[in-house]
Amino acid sequence: MQRAIGYTDFGHPRSLIEERPARPPIIGRIRPGIKILTKAARANQAAVKIHDAMLARGESFEAIGNEIERKTKLRNALVPKNTGWFTCRGSDFTNPAIADEILQKYGEDRGDGLKLWRFPVVFAFDDWMANLPNQLKSWSTRGLQYFSEYGADGKRYCKMYAAPEVDQRAQRAKRLFGGRTIILRQDDAIPDGVCDPHHCPQYQERKCNLSANFIFAIPAIRGLGLIELPTNSIYVLQKAYAAMQTVALARGGRLAGLHFWISKKPVDITRIGEDGLPMRQEQMLTILDAEIDLGALLDGADQMTSALEAAGPAVSLLEGASSDVGATTPIPVIDEPDATPIPPPMEHSVDSEDRESKLADLAARLGMSNGQERVDLLTFARLTYGPGWTKRPNDVDGMIGEMQTALANPLAFREQVRARVCEASLPV
Repeated sequence: MQRAIGYTDFGHPRSLIEERPARPPIIGRIRPGIKILTKAARANQAAVKIHDAMLARGESFEAIGNEIERKTKLRNALVPKNTGWFTCRGSDFTNPAIADEILQKYGEDRGDGLKLWRFPVVFAFDDWMANLPNQLKSWSTRGLQYFSEYGADGKRYCKMYAAPEVDQRAQRAKRLFGGRTIILRQDDAIPDGVCDPHHCPQYQERKCNLSANFIFAIPAIRGLGLIELPTNSIYVLQKAYAAMQTVALARGGRLAGLHFWISKKPVDITRIGEDGLPMRQEQMLTILDAEIDLGALLDGADQMTSALEAAGPAVSLLEGASSDVGATTPIPVIDEPDATPIPPPMEHSVDSEDRESKLADLAARLGMSNGQERVDLLTFARLTYGPGWTKRPNDVDGMIGEMQTALANPLAFREQVRARVCEASLPV
């Protein structure tokens, strides 16, 4: 009889949706500043009236600009302006109530109304690039014209959308399936498709710029998706990258689940003026920070490693038995409750070698013998029993007892361990 086919048996796309790269759902956007009327637009009374009325209703800046252009024929009537706070408006969210909830929970009134000056965020991914995707982009009146992507060879390429083929019989463009075709840009300026801003006319004319987005969730804010915060500053990108890499180093590569904070800070930066000379200028930059005791995290990780290494063969307890103890046959992990019988409690009279063997076997059966799961289990043990627990037989027996009980539901135990480790790394 043929066995039943489960969903886990499919290792290839099963839907048109799964053929395309997965993107996290976005439910709203927080902006790093505002847009104001240009000098020409301020001289037009009709444009000023439209701007003030729509701004009071909480309309988006795009909608305001489009309405001004429609009624007054003024194009690009709004220009960006950096501020010390972030703009959080209902028109930028799929559910406008979310913006109000964010402002009520994290907004501050510093004398000019309730504004979002600083707020906590939680990243959903351990890969920093997934939390802060970025590329160079050039826009035209018809949309995205050119954009950069890295190839497998590590080079940055300039890409574009191919022009659709024309159906000669129907005398119209052929219908596209699966999205527009992406090709390398190859023209007189970029003949080999390699993105070179020094020789790119769009970049030199300031039509091609850095485009990046922080993608995150906000604690205690409900919604089936993430929120984005755009930036086009290389300084913001560099500082955020440094912050994420520092935290990842202290947490064994993990970024997801930790509370970061986003705020604005005036920073002196150096830029090249039109005359080619460097000049200092103050800018309000978006700053990513985390209220964690980095020294304690690094020291705790170091103490954990030292304690385990000092225990000799005990360091192998989460990797399998060492050569001094003898080979232990790993047992496949089974996540279903009651699938693995619970052994009777272990007697405290067992010797250290037997303890090491049992710990190694239990870790393998729980699916926590290597990788990040191993690091989490080590941290969990130290949080529960304190530094040097591997040298105290009673604490080792206690850990063995917990792991034996966990065999009834390994998945739940792994989630419990992960939650305890994440909680320990959160700011007090």
